[in-house]
Amino acid sequence: VQLQASGGGLVQAGGSLRLSCVASGRTFSSYAMGWFRQAPGKEREFVAAISRNGGTYYADSVKGRFTISRDNAKNTVYLQMNSLKPEDTAVYCCAARETSDSLGYYLTQYDYRYWGQGTQVTVSS
Repeated sequence: VQLQASGGGLVQAGGSLRLSCVASGRTFSSYAMGWFRQAPGKEREFVAAISRNGGTYYADSVKGRFTISRDNAKNTVYLQMNSLKPEDTAVYCCAARETSDSLGYYLTQYDYRYWGQGTQVTVSS
């Protein structure tokens, strides 16, 4: 599967952005999906994950502010980001893992086989 992320940009603190990640292929519903981010000089970190059947999990740093969702008909996973903070500034990447487990979601970058290119999110103070 190939992944194409979009939706990043420059926003003021407190603002919102919605990231999208479109997957190629016809079996998007077979993939658990995740979003990760990497700030300059820092390690890549987990942001959010969604299982095949829509179960979600969030990093503590974004819980209550970000929402991950998926639309299998559009082969797309979304990351709605509200109440953005300067510390959310990073390159955001989507990732996919094919799995037979409809309930499973995955929290580390090593769990994912497929990655999209990043989209830059910059939050100004």
